[in-house]
Amino acid sequence: MTMPPLMTERRVSMIGAMLVAIGPVSMALYTPAMTELVRAFGSTESVIKLTLTLYFGGFAFAQLIAGPLSDALGRRPVTIAFLALYCAASILAIFAQTVEVLILARFVQGIGASVGVAISRALVRDLFTDERSSRIMNLIGIILALGPALAPTLGSLLLLFFGWRSLFILMALIGMGSIAVIYFYLKETVVRDVSRLNLRALGRSYRMLLGNRQFLTAAGVIGGALGAIYAQATFLPFILIDTVGLSPQQFGVAMLAQSGSFLAASLVVRSLMNRFNALRLVPAGLALILLGSLGILTLLVSQPTFFSVMLPVAIYSCGIAFVMPAMSTAALAPFGREAGAAAAMLGFIQMGSGLLVGTLGALMGDAVLAMALLIPLMGAGACISFILYRRTAIAVAITAAALQTDACQKLPQNPPTTGPDL
Repeated sequence: MTMPPLMTERRVSMIGAMLVAIGPVSMALYTPAMTELVRAFGSTESVIKLTLTLYFGGFAFAQLIAGPLSDALGRRPVTIAFLALYCAASILAIFAQTVEVLILARFVQGIGASVGVAISRALVRDLFTDERSSRIMNLIGIILALGPALAPTLGSLLLLFFGWRSLFILMALIGMGSIAVIYFYLKETVVRDVSRLNLRALGRSYRMLLGNRQFLTAAGVIGGALGAIYAQATFLPFILIDTVGLSPQQFGVAMLAQSGSFLAASLVVRSLMNRFNALRLVPAGLALILLGSLGILTLLVSQPTFFSVMLPVAIYSCGIAFVMPAMSTAALAPFGREAGAAAAMLGFIQMGSGLLVGTLGALMGDAVLAMALLIPLMGAGACISFILYRRTAIAVAITAAALQTDACQKLPQNPPTTGPDL
């Protein structure tokens, strides 16, 4: 008799979405204030961009620690500890008097927020697999879309009426509320095993992950598709505010085109998953990503306007909703005991691709040129990774079938009978 899971799909979805949303919401709340912070600290655009770049850096690399720690010490204590660090960094940012302190606070904030992506996916893998896992990933995506959809608008209004420090007050409250939810509603899903806090064992786990073609190719799809959202965050404020001429408040409303399209597409995907396997929806998503990439390429030959920028971004975001559930499940499927490490590495590849492309864009110095060249390259990378993933899956299936045939051939063809001939 199969034991029921420790938590229902709905509870895991809600907790997972809350944890995943902390990072993007902290980014989306903050981006409308970036041009204001240049003036507030008497700084430069490139220095203020560091507050976002280092946030990404802390977010990306700390996942590689958070995931394995949760495998060894448990999901609950590690999540609470990282969220406490996030709250402390938010409070430090509230009282920052120099841009250097703000940069430090954002870096530490990224470290604290990193636990969300690693733990949420590990929780799903701990309890569910296959289509149930894809359904939860889709529901997490739907709930996740609501936070970043509303955050830029909320952030721009807080900036207008209460100043930039109010943004970090809200982030601190979000962190405290999340700690309360984890403490009261999250049940532990792994057995504490301190012996797993071993650098050599951790190194072996990551080498095993990076040697698994199914993981690498599925993670490549996620990195190229979802990673573009994080890369765009370093370009869009300066394109829409400085080049197109939107105010911070108008920018907050404009970002609804990105997150709203992702939300709408996620709802469509949820309906389609009742009739189709989630993996069958991925090619349609990649087609949308390619279409959005072609639209973004037009920025090379035309002056940016709101529609020429945000319409392709919205189409690209629709494609991500079709890709994310199946490919997240596919990346984590081969791993049970190492679910935390696998989820952490997946999150690192996702965030790391956004960090790398965002950094390259900052070095280029022209946000429009960077967006037009680099985001389509990420879309192309996602498509190539999916082709390689399909080839890997076919090869694995052929190998498994061959092994099964070989095993059958080795069985006795005419087993002896012990009873009389009939």
